[in-house]
Amino acid sequence: MHYYSLNKYLRDTFGDKVYKLSLNAGFTCPNRDGKLGTKGCIFCSAGGSGDFAESSSLSITQQIERGKERVAKKIKSGKYIAYFQAYTNTYAPVEILKSKYMEAVNHKDIVALSVATRPDCLGDDVLKLLDEINKIKPVFVELGLQTIHERTARYIRRGYTLDVYDKAVSDLKKIGVNTVVHLILGLPGETKQDMLDSVKYVCESGIDGIKLQLLHVLKNTDLEKDYAQGKFKTLEMDEYLDILKSCVDIIPDNIVIHRLTGDGAKKDLISPLWSADKKKVLNAINKL
Repeated sequence: MHYYSLNKYLRDTFGDKVYKLSLNAGFTCPNRDGKLGTKGCIFCSAGGSGDFAESSSLSITQQIERGKERVAKKIKSGKYIAYFQAYTNTYAPVEILKSKYMEAVNHKDIVALSVATRPDCLGDDVLKLLDEINKIKPVFVELGLQTIHERTARYIRRGYTLDVYDKAVSDLKKIGVNTVVHLILGLPGETKQDMLDSVKYVCESGIDGIKLQLLHVLKNTDLEKDYAQGKFKTLEMDEYLDILKSCVDIIPDNIVIHRLTGDGAKKDLISPLWSADKKKVLNAINKL
């Protein structure tokens, strides 16, 4: 199972090891503020997928410095990516986005900007801003797609259709922004073939990178309620490894794999509990 890892890509691009610092800019999401809904996606934690990000009460510069302190022993190069991770990071007035992004890219140790967002939150003004910043330092935009299948998208309350994703990728490619897509493996009701179809589709859509995420059931989510009622089962480790291998086999060599799994915060994890042993999981993936 050969693949082009993010670590190798970053070394190839920046000439050294680069570490991502997870930031929280204090944004919300159209799936939470009432524009599309108030409950968020069915699997999303209260932290808006930013459970490992710094505190939004700190300035972006303060968050960067605190993040650097946390990983000081892991990295010697002094090169970092500012990763706006929590909630939807293009969902704010463009003047506010510009202020936050520029504070990050103007930091001497930041070599690139990474923005996690939704395909339906990339208006022309946001694209123009991303284009401007991409001329200063490289920009990665991470799109939370999760699945190409509309029935699953409705179940998880994603809030947009596949054509919105297609347009977002097209718009980002026009301005030369590195585009990464998130997919979740193990969503309720999806077969292995469904998951492979999602991987194949996004790889043919023009993306530069992909993140494969194991479905986690976290406390205080609506997904937890369905799990408790026995409406679905999470993947066993051997099942996940089998699906993962088949996914990687169809991902072209030029697409960077940013993630092969993922771990929820242990204090909130309901299932699958095997995923909490991150070292064991990574070792099993490396062995595969």
